[in-house]
Amino acid sequence: MSGEGTPFNETDHEFFRREIDSFLPDRIFDAHTHLWRSECVEWTVPGGPASVGHGEYVELMKDLHPDRPTNGLFIPFTTSTDVEKRMMANEWIGKHAGVDSNNRGLFFVHPDDDPEWVRENVRRLGLHGLKCYHTMAAVDPTWEADIQAFLPEPLVKVAGEEGWVITLHMVKSRSVADPANIECIRHYCQTYPGMKLILAHSARGFQPAHNLEGLPELVGLDNLFFDTSVNCEPIAHQAIIRIMGHDKLMYGTDMPVSHFRGRSLSAADSFIWLYEETPVWGEKHSRIDPVIVGLEHLRALKWACWSERLNDEQVEDIFYNNAARLLGV
Repeated sequence: MSGEGTPFNETDHEFFRREIDSFLPDRIFDAHTHLWRSECVEWTVPGGPASVGHGEYVELMKDLHPDRPTNGLFIPFTTSTDVEKRMMANEWIGKHAGVDSNNRGLFFVHPDDDPEWVRENVRRLGLHGLKCYHTMAAVDPTWEADIQAFLPEPLVKVAGEEGWVITLHMVKSRSVADPANIECIRHYCQTYPGMKLILAHSARGFQPAHNLEGLPELVGLDNLFFDTSVNCEPIAHQAIIRIMGHDKLMYGTDMPVSHFRGRSLSAADSFIWLYEETPVWGEKHSRIDPVIVGLEHLRALKWACWSERLNDEQVEDIFYNNAARLLGV
């Protein structure tokens, strides 16, 4: 079954039946996904609704997890630094995460936010932690921002006091292999043990070599976790399973990116994104019909679990139990 208005097609259905269906557990917790109001963002699911709340999310997940109940850690997003727009995004999450008591939600922060104001509003909205993003950093380019530039320590301190989670999409060209990122992650996790830090996109390991290099420096941090969101490189997930432990890894869709068509691809000491309009799908001997990113990501995770010889219970941990334990579901 396909969510109404989504670009899911027969190529996607066949891919799901062949590659994914027998691998997916019976229930899913999506540890990295977005809900949004159209007034706050400049994107949406291709061909889908302009705004996505809980009801739209449930329909869209039928593309990726048909016949499997799915709950989520819902993450607000906005490209605006305007306080009113950011609060509109946060209120939307509070409203729609609260539809089901097994859902959780985060609060989008700006580095200049007053920590006590953040504490008050997270409590008021019934949310469970913070979402920061590099585009809020006052540096140029933000892709090379230090973590502290968009997640300052006073906000981490409040998260530690409240027992919140923080979802962090770190940047810098070498990601988790960057010494400044390693130092900051270690400092935050060791100084604020009540805070739980989630490194998005399997430690932003779109180039898995960075995970192989950097993750050994983060071993032993009990409050450090990872979500798999839209990382299509099996070794990125495999490195976390082998170096950090499968109980640290949680599945996430990163919708709406999950419903774009294409995939991430490691290259040199970096990575690229291939989208439907990228002129690579007619190369050489055949025409390739790209599937949606969420399916490529699920296959990569399947290959990682197979390579690490995980049993069914361990796969279920990645898709549900690890997030349920961390978030008190």
